[in-house]
Amino acid sequence: MAHESTTTQSNAHGTHTTTTASGGGNGGLAFIVGALVVVVAIMAWMFLGGETPGSNDANISVDVSGAGEAASEAADAVSGAAAAVGNAAEDATGN
Repeated sequence: MAHESTTTQSNAHGTHTTTTASGGGNGGLAFIVGALVVVVAIMAWMFLGGETPGSNDANISVDVSGAGEAASEAADAVSGAAAAVGNAAEDATGN
């Protein structure tokens, strides 16, 4: 909260009043900025490699048995789709 001081001086030429304000009110703003800095620092630590020791232990297993038939069917589907697009393009251009 700002502190205001008023000084009044009178003489033969008139009256002179001086008002000065001191203090701030930036405590709340400083708290908010500090909280934002802490949040950004925590997020940076989390997203930029803040791993805990031992968290790199992973056991990944991939089983591709029986994938041959599915891959063949997918290839046929892609081939059919490419042919349909080609036919549509020819129809659109009148060729």
